[in-house]
Amino acid sequence: MARALLVIGLAAPLLAWSWMRLESGHDAWQAALVVLLAMVPVLVRGWPRVVAVVVTLFLAGAVAFDIGPGWSLPGRVLGRFGNGFLEFYDVQVPFARAEHPHMHGVLLIALFAFVLAFALAVATRRLALAALVLLVGVGWPGTLLPGHDLVRGALLLAAVLATTALLRRHPGRTLGPALVAGGVIVLAALAATASPALAKHAFLNWQHWDLYTKPARPVDVSYVWNSTYSGLTFRGKPTTVFTVKASPQAHYWRVSVLNTVQGGHWFEEPSPEYGPPPVPLGEEGLIPPRERQENAWEKQHVTIAALRDVRLPGGSVPVRYEGGHGVGDLTFDPTGIAFAKEPLSRGDQYDVWSYEPAPTPSQLAASKPVYGGPIVSRDTYREVQPRVYPRLFGRPDRSDYVTYLMTKFARADELRPFLGLYEQAEKVAGGARSPYAAAVALERWFRYGGGFTYDQHPPAPAPGVQPLEDFVVHTKRGYCQHFAGAMALMLRYLGIPSRVAVGFTSGQFNSGSGEWVVSDRDAHMWVEVWFRGWGWVPFDPTPSRGGLAGSYSASSPNFDPGAAALLLAGAEGLNQFGDKLANTLGFGTARTSPDVPELGTAQPGITVTRHRHHDWGILRLLLFGLAGALVVLMLAKLLVRGSRFLTNDPRRLAGACRRELRDFLLDQGLEVPASATLRELAALVEDEFRVEARAFGLHATAARFAPQTGAREAARAMRRDLRAVRKALRKELSRSERVRGLLSLRSLGLA
Repeated sequence: MARALLVIGLAAPLLAWSWMRLESGHDAWQAALVVLLAMVPVLVRGWPRVVAVVVTLFLAGAVAFDIGPGWSLPGRVLGRFGNGFLEFYDVQVPFARAEHPHMHGVLLIALFAFVLAFALAVATRRLALAALVLLVGVGWPGTLLPGHDLVRGALLLAAVLATTALLRRHPGRTLGPALVAGGVIVLAALAATASPALAKHAFLNWQHWDLYTKPARPVDVSYVWNSTYSGLTFRGKPTTVFTVKASPQAHYWRVSVLNTVQGGHWFEEPSPEYGPPPVPLGEEGLIPPRERQENAWEKQHVTIAALRDVRLPGGSVPVRYEGGHGVGDLTFDPTGIAFAKEPLSRGDQYDVWSYEPAPTPSQLAASKPVYGGPIVSRDTYREVQPRVYPRLFGRPDRSDYVTYLMTKFARADELRPFLGLYEQAEKVAGGARSPYAAAVALERWFRYGGGFTYDQHPPAPAPGVQPLEDFVVHTKRGYCQHFAGAMALMLRYLGIPSRVAVGFTSGQFNSGSGEWVVSDRDAHMWVEVWFRGWGWVPFDPTPSRGGLAGSYSASSPNFDPGAAALLLAGAEGLNQFGDKLANTLGFGTARTSPDVPELGTAQPGITVTRHRHHDWGILRLLLFGLAGALVVLMLAKLLVRGSRFLTNDPRRLAGACRRELRDFLLDQGLEVPASATLRELAALVEDEFRVEARAFGLHATAARFAPQTGAREAARAMRRDLRAVRKALRKELSRSERVRGLLSLRSLGLA
């Protein structure tokens, strides 16, 4: 048994290195734990070994996919394994572990399977089977990611020779010479393969073997773009629908727009027009001057792979199309949609030029709600039910008019089912000072603050309840149709011109070919809002899906919620804050009553004497004392936190990181038990602030409990992860929340 464990211990690192090199950012402790689990059945004899294999398999699955114990563990492991396995068809290796956790789990399961198979073969002394398992287990990852072939081949040869020598039934005195001979063979093989005089091209290109030789049956993907809210199901593996040669900046690929809403359902009403298309595409009166500047357009070359549709996708706001191979003549809808006469086929190509507005939050906040053109003449983009039009944003008595429509209007019965949706719109964004403030408030509410969950199979509404009303008021569970449809309808109730855009999120960018690869899984809906001077600007309220590039959108990684809140509050908000502070300190601005004469004004029979008060000297002293106390408090907290990291011991550093994160959560008003572990703290950060902290939790746990060598490396990664978590948290918190946390006494144990 000792020799068997020695052989397994020699081969397991080679298998782990071969598989884990397919990802970047992996944790050694997870691979080590999986390897140890795979070795457990070897220690059991007889029929209990079968039980040990099953138990360790699902324990490895729980580790690989980070699943807690429970009766649903087998089903969840199998489901996530299937999803991760299918991702290998569309994601290049090495992949980023943080972005593809299910693929990471598949690698760990593969490592477990090969170590287990090798261990069982070694335990039963089946040398040929053990050598075959080792050959496949080390060679298979090489077909996915070539590289280090010479080193890997030499190590594989050494492992096979060592397995054969160590597992002989009677090694006797020949073990030493056998190992020496094996070493000579490995060195000779290395010398031969490294020498140009001896090394030749491979007889078989084994790295590109594909045992499945039957040609794939072409698959075409088509869509019904109108909203249905009936659930979203993807079948089979992801299918690439088209590729786009464009810049690396993230794009949304718009296929059509849904302008008409009836009963909460959004519909497409295209009206293709023949003849030369206008340049740029769009409705007269809604095209801003900057959209006409051709030097601001971006050209994209689209190649169809499996999209079966007559509409041509284009980036963001398409302004010009030029048919290419296989597309033929085009017709155009005034809203900017291009149609081919026949459905697109595999291999069709065309060029499209796009205008992608990239305003700053301050520019959109300054855009005044001055509307004209089709918005006023046809009321197209403020209609909430056929021929029902709330007043535009900024008009007097706008909210009163909506209340009239829903209660006393002749067709109030059609609108009353959306009363809860409208009330939520008023609650979240009714007091907005600009259309942009309302749009970004709703977008952020859907993505982060409203308690919504992305669910491809949300519960069906009760009979007589409209899907969007049920989604906003009750279930808060849905997918992109629910989020985009609800936000656009709420904006229209607030009098802000909007519509639903349909198409695809960015997809995956292939830096080698300079192309975006878009699959059927990237189908999406979002919202477009019209702003004076900017035209149609996209917003994406759906959490966990996509993300726009512009810093104005709450879905963008560049969005600064603190700065946006400060900007949208404006001077009026700052003045109100100043008044409240002054009143709190006891020196609020004096208000002169109409019945009380101002100082210095003579009234009959009244002698007024002007007195100067010197109370401001005391107030200044109090303010300076308060400011000094705050500075001392901040310096004390910074010194306490900094002193924790004055060590190189990974255990103490892990403890310092744990206290640092717990103090942060305490200062933000959360109740955190003193016994909370590092992984529990990381999970709490993810739940409360939607900030990725799992990598920090894993590295910190490894720094705390892993062997000393691995702990030092984990500690370095832990410090990097902590900085990334703190940076992400600063983006999630408003300025007032950051100031409150900095001045909180809870982390010092004084409150």
